[in-house]
Amino acid sequence: MCSAVSKPYNLGRMAELNLNVDIAPYNPRQLRLSNPVMAASGTFGYGDEYPHLFDRNRLGAIVCKATTLKPREGNPQPRIAETPNGMLNSIGLQNMGVEAVIRDKAPQWYTWDVPVIVNIAAESIEDYAELARRLDKVPGVSGIEVNISCPNVKCGCIEFGSSPESAARVTDVVRNATTLPLIVKLTPNTSSITELAKAVADAGADAISLINTLRGMRIDIKKRRPVLGNHTGGLSGPAIKPVAISMVYQVAGAVNVPVIGGGGIMNAEDALEFLMAGATAIQIGTANLVNPRAPMDILEGLEAYAKAEGLKSIREIVGVARG
Repeated sequence: MCSAVSKPYNLGRMAELNLNVDIAPYNPRQLRLSNPVMAASGTFGYGDEYPHLFDRNRLGAIVCKATTLKPREGNPQPRIAETPNGMLNSIGLQNMGVEAVIRDKAPQWYTWDVPVIVNIAAESIEDYAELARRLDKVPGVSGIEVNISCPNVKCGCIEFGSSPESAARVTDVVRNATTLPLIVKLTPNTSSITELAKAVADAGADAISLINTLRGMRIDIKKRRPVLGNHTGGLSGPAIKPVAISMVYQVAGAVNVPVIGGGGIMNAEDALEFLMAGATAIQIGTANLVNPRAPMDILEGLEAYAKAEGLKSIREIVGVARG
């Protein structure tokens, strides 16, 4: 067994209610989750910081923080600022680099009963391909999420996600570098989310994740300067939920690959809106920073809703709002 991808991941944990979802149905290696609740990149570390709070194996999947070829220190402080119904962050992809992830983190992931997906970010198309090649057959790595949507770095990421042509090119080179299930995370900072989504799906993405943060900023009126050290940052939290649901709804009707929705999900009701809009799975981000048990609260809320509605599978409600 060369990768943890082939593990069953506790599928069918609750015989009376099927919460299983498949977010890479067209990939031979597949990526079947025991439930649709995923921890979003950048808000759950590497997954090894939470064992004292809840059983991480109950999650559908964990997406680790963005990983680059070489370690990054990130942006200058301050990096986080609260806003009404949300927060701004400008972390700047601080991370240990791919070699440390492979050496120090992946062996742990291999022993877990939850798939871990590595979010990758780069400043060049060649670096995206190299990251995918290095991660391809690493035991413990169950998939790749291509970050072409982070608004907090001066070059790379969102530059590649700003047009269908560049987004497709990155997707294509990563697809050719790995057989791992491939998720592409899209930016909301675009004039046509459906064109972006169709481009990456046609280029080989197994699933599409959206949305990443909206670009924003705050001004300190006493200092008369931007609050964040990097001036601008990414807006997340409940304030962006209506935008995220709208984009999930649009994309789910435009592509034939699974959509993973996120953006302001704080409770089970929020998660249900995304599922009904067409998301196969959902990612929990900012809520993790407010309530570290949020993923479990949301999962238990989804289970309670499904039982109350007499559902046999959570998939019965995916896209029902589409008519």
